[in-house]
Amino acid sequence: MSRTPAVIIGYDAVSPLGIDLEAQWRRALAGQSGIDALTRIRPGPDFPVQVAGQVASIDHLDYPFLKPREQARWISPLFKYALLTVQRALERAGLAIDADLAPRTAVTYSSAIGGLDAVLGADRRWIASRSLPLPCVNPNACINMVAGKVSMLTGATGPITTTITACATGLTSMITGAMLIAQDRADIVICGAVDFALVEPILAGFATMNGAYVPKENAPPEAPQTVSRPFSVNRRGFVVSEGAGCIVLAGKRFARERRLNADVEIAGWSMTSDAHHFVAPHYPTVRRCITESIKDAGIAADRIQAVNAHAASTRVGDQVEFDALRDIFGTHMPPVTANKSLIGHAMGASSAIESIFTFLGMQGGVLPPTINHQPDPQIPIDCVTEGSRPVAQEHVLKNAFGFGGCNACIVFRRI
Repeated sequence: MSRTPAVIIGYDAVSPLGIDLEAQWRRALAGQSGIDALTRIRPGPDFPVQVAGQVASIDHLDYPFLKPREQARWISPLFKYALLTVQRALERAGLAIDADLAPRTAVTYSSAIGGLDAVLGADRRWIASRSLPLPCVNPNACINMVAGKVSMLTGATGPITTTITACATGLTSMITGAMLIAQDRADIVICGAVDFALVEPILAGFATMNGAYVPKENAPPEAPQTVSRPFSVNRRGFVVSEGAGCIVLAGKRFARERRLNADVEIAGWSMTSDAHHFVAPHYPTVRRCITESIKDAGIAADRIQAVNAHAASTRVGDQVEFDALRDIFGTHMPPVTANKSLIGHAMGASSAIESIFTFLGMQGGVLPPTINHQPDPQIPIDCVTEGSRPVAQEHVLKNAFGFGGCNACIVFRRI
C-alpha cells in the first residue's frame, strides 16, 4: 500500500508572544521576547524560579467554552486554550466536521503534563480544611481528556489517542496523525499539544534538577527577556512557559478534492528512543532520528534549507543537538533557528507552536531570529542572530527531544 502524504490545512497557536497568531509572528520576526517576571503564581522571593513565559487571558473572547459555567467545570486552563486553538485552526482551514466527515476525523491533540494544577489545588484544600474534591477534579486531571474535549467540541468520532512524549509531544501528535492518514484510518486529524505548567512544585522541580533557568549565585540581576538563550555560552537552562498549538492534517488527495488550501506537507519523519538517561539526550539516537527523518523524506541532507531546533538552553542538550547537526551537515549546516529564545519552553506544546512558526516562515521565505545569543566556542553555529533573515525554504527540519529519551523529527516540505 502506497503511503498517503499528510498535508497541513489549518493551524493556530497561543504563546507568550500573544493570543493572535499574526501578532505573535510579527513579534517573533522583530525578535521580541515573551519572557517576563513570573506573575501566574507569587511564591515569594526565595522561590528558585522568578521568570516565565505566560499567556494572556482569553476570557474576553466570545466562545461557548469560555462561558463562566464551562470554566467552573473545566478549572485547568489547558482546556479553554486547547479548544481555542482547535476552533481557530478549523476556521483557518475553512472546514466543518459534519456527520459524513466525523467518522473519518481523528484526534491526537495531547498534553505532556496535563491538568496537574487541578489535583494540586484539590490536595491543598483537603490538607487545609478536609474539603472533598469537586466532581470536576479527576476529569481535569486526566491527560487524555484534552483530546476528549476536542472531540466533543468538533464532533470528531474517528480514532482518538493522546501521544505523551514529554517535550516532543507536539511532534509525535503530528507523526501519529500522519500514520493514521497513511493507513487510511482518517482523512482529517486534529493534532497539537497544550501545557500550562506554571505551578509551584513543577517549577521548583525543574529548578532542583538543574533544568530550569536559575540565576547565578551572587550575580547581578538579569532582565527576564535575556535569560532564554539557546546555544549561548552563558545558557543556564530553559525558561518554563505556557502555550498551545493546533495543527490540522489532511490526506493530500482529500485536501485536493475538497479544494482545501495546503502549502506544506509532512515529507518525512522519525522517532527514536535513547534508552540511555531519564533527561540527558543521547547523541547516537538523536543523530539517527534526524538522519532517518531526512531519509524518509527521500532527499539528501543538503536539500534542507533551515532547521527549527529543539534548543532548550540546557548545557548538555544544546551541545548534543549541535553535534548531531554538525556531523550530518558537515561544513554546510543550514541556518538554525531557536524559537525558545523568544517564547521559552512550553513543554509538550513547544514543538507544536514551533512547527506553526516553521510553516509561517516557509510561506513567507523568512526565518525569525535567535535572540540573546553569545557565541559558544564549542557550538560554532549560524543561529540567525542578526535579526529576521530572508531564506527560501522548500525543506525544513524540525527537531524535538523529550525527557525519557523521546526523540521526534519531521521534515516539512513546501508544496
